[in-house]
Amino acid sequence: MLRTVALAGMLILAPSLALAHNCPNLMGEIDAAMPSASLSDEDMARVQELRTEGQNLHEAGDHDASVEALEEAKSILGI
Repeated sequence: MLRTVALAGMLILAPSLALAHNCPNLMGEIDAAMPSASLSDEDMARVQELRTEGQNLHEAGDHDASVEALEEAKSILGI
């Protein structure tokens, strides 16, 4: 019984842990795309703002909001 409860707990936590570790990958994709991106100054400023926001949210432990901000930045970049 205890094994079943422990396994269930691990399965519940696994997706959130995987998502938490995905934020740095998203930031890396954004960082790699920014130098060659052909964006208006306004769009580039928005991407930089979202990238910083995503990092701050990640460091604060709010990984869902971090991924949301980072995905928006990727969308503006077209990646």
